[in-house]
Order: sequence, then structure tokens, then C-alpha cells
Amino acid sequence: MEIMSISQISPDQVILWQWGFITINATILYTWIVMAIIVIGAWLITRDLSQEIHFSRWQNMLEVIISGISSEIREISQGGEKEYLPLIATLFLFIAVSNMLAIVPAIYLPPTASITTTAALSITVFFAVPIYGIAKQGPLHYLKEYFQPTFIFFPFHIMGELSRTLALAVRLFGNIMSHEKVIAILLAITPLFFPAVMAAMGLILGIIQAYIFSVLTMVYIASASQAHEAHQKKIETAEIKATA
Repeated sequence: MEIMSISQISPDQVILWQWGFITINATILYTWIVMAIIVIGAWLITRDLSQEIHFSRWQNMLEVIISGISSEIREISQGGEKEYLPLIATLFLFIAVSNMLAIVPAIYLPPTASITTTAALSITVFFAVPIYGIAKQGPLHYLKEYFQPTFIFFPFHIMGELSRTLALAVRLFGNIMSHEKVIAILLAITPLFFPAVMAAMGLILGIIQAYIFSVLTMVYIASASQAHEAHQKKIETAEIKATA
């Protein structure tokens, strides 16, 4: 296995196995590891769910996480947390676990330190927003929003969608990659104490980045889903005033 050096920016550069045009790099390997941890962990925790007063600490931790995510979704979307919970919770858990495992430096390379991973997550959000918006409003009402207040604004709406997708990818990549670079430099020039402190701070940073990415995703989805509802409320208000 090729050890990551300070000059390497992305785990994409760490090639673990190659045969012809097929390449397995650190990003792919550790993405599989994170997915396996989440799937196996979820199965182990939920296979013996209990509704009793006393239940396992793992079930308690999972319920706290899901309750917290549901509460955030409810606050942002004003309801409908069951619709959005699968996507938002999956994004949060994947990013959080990916970032938190970075506490093991020189062995684990977080896939979120790769622009390809963060771009894939952002593209998922890019497609999720219109899917939820169309499901809530219908295709005609949703597409109509891109031509508001006039058709001239259509390219600006498209540019806005693309720019926020790019911002999601670059923000997550930049924060995680820069933290990994700092850890690599400290490991090379300082005693173990300083990298250990930075790694502990990285746990907090990783959770914060997962939270920010998930909240922004929910804000984008909620804005796409609620635009039609706000428009309908304006129409209903105008009708009430007209008939009063």
C-alpha cells in the first residue's frame, strides 16, 4: 500500500491495486469500508430493538441521532420529516462516519477528503431537490418556478442550482482535506501530542461538516417543495379578500 505523503492532496492519488484500466484507490476502498460499517452497525443495533425502559446504549445512541435529525428536518421543512429522513440521515451518517474515522492518521484516509466523493454527494443533492420538488408540486408547477418572476430569470435559476452544488462539494472537500494536510504535517515535524489534539478536534470538525451538509441539503429541498405552497397561500389569501 502506498503511504500518503504531505504532497498528496487527495486519497485518489493513493493507488492500492491496479489491473489494466481497473484501479482501486484509497477513496474507493475507504468508501466501501464506511458503507460496510454503517450497514453492519445498523443491522446489529436494530436486530433486537426494544420498547422497554431499559435498552442497549447503542439503540439509545441511534435513537438520539435519528430524533435529532428528525427535529432539524421538522424545524426546517415545517413537517414531513418522514419523507426526507432517509436521504438526510444517510448523508449525515455517511459524512460523519467518514470524517470521524480520520482519528486514525496514516492508516485511514477519509473519502470526504476527495473531491470526487464530495462531488458525488453534491450531485445526489442536485437531483434530489427537483425530485422532491416535483413530487410535492407536480412537474408543471415546479418548472414554472424557474421562470419567475419572468422567463428572463431562467438561466439565473439554473446557474444558482449549479453554483450551490459546486459550493457544497468544495466546502466539504476543502475543510476535510485541509485538516488532513495539517495532521500529516504535524505528524512529520512535532511530537505525538499535537497530532493527537488535532485529531480530537477533527472529530468535532467532522460532525460539524456532516451537520452543515445535511442542513443545507434540507434547506434546498424545503425551498423547492414549499415554493408552491407559499404561492397557493397567496392565491387563497387574495381569494378571501376578494370575496370578503
